[in-house]
Amino acid sequence: MKAKLTLAVGVAALIALIVTAAIWGTQPDYRVLFSNISDKDGGAIVAQLSQMNIPYRYSEGGGALLVPADKVHEARLKLASQGLPRGGNVGFEVMDGQKFGVTQFQEHINYQRALEGELARSIQSLSSVQAARVHLALPKQSVFLREQQKPSASVILTLHPGRIIDQNQVAGITHLVSASVSDLSPKQVSILDQNGTLLSAQTDTAAAQNHDPTQLKYVRELEEGLSRRIIGLIEPLVGRESVRAQIAADIDFTQVESTAETFAPNQGVDAKASIRSQTTLDAGNSPSGLGSGVPGALSNTPAAPQSAPISGTAGNTGAAGATNNGRREAVTNYEVDKTVRRIRNQTGTVKRVTAAVLINHRKSVDAEGKVTYTPIAEAEMTQIQALVREAIGFNKERGDSINIVNAPFSQEPVLAATEIAWWKDPSNISLGKEIGKGFAMLAGLLIVVFGVIRPAIKSAASAISSEPAEPKLIANQDGAMPALPSPDKTENQVDRIREIAKNDPAIVANVVRQWVGNNG
Repeated sequence: MKAKLTLAVGVAALIALIVTAAIWGTQPDYRVLFSNISDKDGGAIVAQLSQMNIPYRYSEGGGALLVPADKVHEARLKLASQGLPRGGNVGFEVMDGQKFGVTQFQEHINYQRALEGELARSIQSLSSVQAARVHLALPKQSVFLREQQKPSASVILTLHPGRIIDQNQVAGITHLVSASVSDLSPKQVSILDQNGTLLSAQTDTAAAQNHDPTQLKYVRELEEGLSRRIIGLIEPLVGRESVRAQIAADIDFTQVESTAETFAPNQGVDAKASIRSQTTLDAGNSPSGLGSGVPGALSNTPAAPQSAPISGTAGNTGAAGATNNGRREAVTNYEVDKTVRRIRNQTGTVKRVTAAVLINHRKSVDAEGKVTYTPIAEAEMTQIQALVREAIGFNKERGDSINIVNAPFSQEPVLAATEIAWWKDPSNISLGKEIGKGFAMLAGLLIVVFGVIRPAIKSAASAISSEPAEPKLIANQDGAMPALPSPDKTENQVDRIREIAKNDPAIVANVVRQWVGNNG
């Protein structure tokens, strides 16, 4: 019985090991379903996964929810149809479940919550933004114009670790919020980051100082391009990482647009001016002997004869009557040249460029492997200076300057890289765990087979072979049966026969069957 029990236990252990190995070998590969979700969304997602009979587990840090790789897309689509995850913000879906009899105040609050949630979702779609919250101050509309108040908005951004947001993105968020709310001015939108830094003020300051980000970017790209030119020319001569170059470019972003109206002389080849208009006025008195006045009878009547004066002669009088008084006026208007000049900001031109170049001493290695640094020859430095002048487009008239210095770089001691022991390598550790699981499974299988099942089988076989053989009745040579044993021996034999019949009835049945056959 003990051997049979041991054999049963061994077989059960073997089956358990086989089932465990099968389950471990067919374990699905888990992939990330969602990460960095709120507790509320996580609870709702777990409840839906349980209803869909999709297994799930959490990552080691608890920041991600994992499901089998073949169920990721199916789970996402089914959860998206139910509006999960909501991202912690309530959008316009809050308007779907409104009950009958909602007051105007509650409806206004729900609309404001929905608008804030939708704006936060739109802002979170930016790659640099991890989370966003939007607060809107929507004043109550008034029928009186003087009592109307302007709305305002505040936005709090939580950026991903190591990410930054530039001024163009801040301006984009500002205009997104202002365009989504009626009568909201971009100046009434305040944007802060998770550290409490006011980002919208930087945009206003740059605009007030006329610092166009596009212009600053153009200057930076120009300086970096000239630096790359210099390094690309000098490095093949002195070696890699042996040249440092810095460029400072003065860019003029003003462009002068002029319109001129010039009038050519029109009074001959040698004239210096052109005449627009000329007016001449002649005025004078007619002689006394001529008819004058209104045409008619009086004007046609001859004049009365003149009487001789008391003193003087008639000839003198006639001469005096023939005098003529006159006036002449001339007005000349000349054309005046006119020049109209307009100034506007556009992509500027280079006013001045300054370059600073630092070159390391030349490195040389002798036969023994010793490294030495020697200054560069003066002739070669002259050639390098000529190359730098050509690379930056040197112009002496606009005041460009170049400064090239040959000096040894400071050599920092190189620390020997500490190699991680192979038994401390994370990849080797994980591989060792997997191999250890396999060896543990194999060792358990061998222990069960050779330590439990095999000894149990041997024990059962030896027990069967040690059982007494079937008693046989042997006749004498003359054919007569042997004499019966004494009573004491008979009682002992009867007890033994009873024990044999109790342990193995088949042997007794065979003996009785043989007796019946012999008697028949």
